[in-house]
Amino acid sequence: MQTNEASQESEIKQVIRSLCMMNNRFMNFMLDDNRKAAQVFLRIILGDDKIKVRNVRIQSFIQNIYGHSSQLDILAQDSKGRYFNVEVQRSDEGAPARRARFYSSILDTHFLQPSKLYEELPDTYVIFITENDVLRDNLPLYDIRRTIKQSAKDFEDGSHIIYVNSQRRDDTALGKLMQDLYCTEPKNLHYQEFAERMEFLKYSKEGEEKMTDVLEEYAAKKAEAVAKEAEKKEQANRIELAKGLLADGMSIEFTVRHSKLSEAEVRELASKLTA
Repeated sequence: MQTNEASQESEIKQVIRSLCMMNNRFMNFMLDDNRKAAQVFLRIILGDDKIKVRNVRIQSFIQNIYGHSSQLDILAQDSKGRYFNVEVQRSDEGAPARRARFYSSILDTHFLQPSKLYEELPDTYVIFITENDVLRDNLPLYDIRRTIKQSAKDFEDGSHIIYVNSQRRDDTALGKLMQDLYCTEPKNLHYQEFAERMEFLKYSKEGEEKMTDVLEEYAAKKAEAVAKEAEKKEQANRIELAKGLLADGMSIEFTVRHSKLSEAEVRELASKLTA
């Protein structure tokens, strides 16, 4: 029993040590209530070293009583009252243009309080950090704003959508930040604000305890993988049984009943055996 427990504890530690900030759950823990790290993050992406982060929240649920609600990965506010929503997207399907549009609109509806004037609507930034270059222009960053088509001037409505291509990991400040997103060891990080937090989360007992959700997600995925593997083996056994019954001259109906395969599956096997 002790050996099993020691093995499980070792496996948990290995999982924690293997995480990087491109895992959105781990990114959440890295920036949760961590104003210094969030400030570095936003300053580099936006090229503005005067940003002063006031607060940072993770997994912020925004209720929309008229339609689709959303849970934002990371939501920060700076001293000017601007809001920054950061989303890590490893799947290209998770970062379509209309999702960015929706997130921008739901921030607007959430932060304009009743009786407030439209001019009081805060500036908002929706930032997608993507594993691949989903916009396919080989740029490190895409700063997307509304423009007046006839004059090409910016339409200053205060909304900003930014896509960051994490594949561009050069020696610029942004490139080094992208390198840090894939880094698993605190000592190899470029930015000290990230290194301190990662050191705490990965190499302290308190940090491990804070990451219960990540470990539960890992355990759930592992259990799902084990279940899928067991189902594959069971299906393979059913197929072998059905082949044997058909080879012995058993009827389609008899084979379906005893192999637990569908009639279509059994008929397909039968056709292959007689081909």
